[in-house]
Amino acid sequence: MAVPPSERPDTGVLDFLPLHPIAPNGDAGGGGRTRRASRWVSLSRACEILGVNESTVRRWADAGEIQMFRTPGGHRRFDEGDLLGLVERGAQQPNREIESAAITRIRRQLHAHNAEPAWYRETDDDERDALRPLGRRLLQIVDDYLARRGQRSDLEREVAEIGTAYGEELLRRGMPLAQAVQAFTFFRRALDQTAKQLAYRNRMTAEEAAAAREQIALLADRVLLALTSVYDGRPE
Repeated sequence: MAVPPSERPDTGVLDFLPLHPIAPNGDAGGGGRTRRASRWVSLSRACEILGVNESTVRRWADAGEIQMFRTPGGHRRFDEGDLLGLVERGAQQPNREIESAAITRIRRQLHAHNAEPAWYRETDDDERDALRPLGRRLLQIVDDYLARRGQRSDLEREVAEIGTAYGEELLRRGMPLAQAVQAFTFFRRALDQTAKQLAYRNRMTAEEAAAAREQIALLADRVLLALTSVYDGRPE
């Protein structure tokens, strides 16, 4: 068996972890506990513990942020105790800055003066619940992309997958394409406005702020193209 890396993960991965993660056998875990004996688990189990998808776990492992080794057959195995330790520490971390700021702005704009956008009024609670995790993940990827964490090609592929998931969900629920595009452009404007706000707060130079907004636009374009491609491919 290959010897897994000995370095502890840096704190970048912690910012992604959910506030109520899943632990083995229903054990929620707790701070101050002695480290568990190592048990090597599969990729799917690592995803379950961390509450993220497979591409995210692979990216963290490739970046050395979580411990991993490969079996002779090429399968990834992860140290369960290490993953649970990350969850316990990450559960106490604050929300990511861009995610928190964007969500606050979106909520404020949606409910300002009780003037909800038409597309939002026509979206039922089930649709909103189905799309909310995709929106949160997209915000996380944007933050990862701007911070240059992970492989950019992986992040760009994942935002395209999110756009496809958006399109499939909206099409399945019968939302017209025009309404789907209106919803996304609202989200995109809120994200762009958040980027400007954070650039000012963090005292970024004009060049840095412009570069960040350009990168956000690149990712947003990929989402929109993937979303509309789903509608283009629907049966007549």
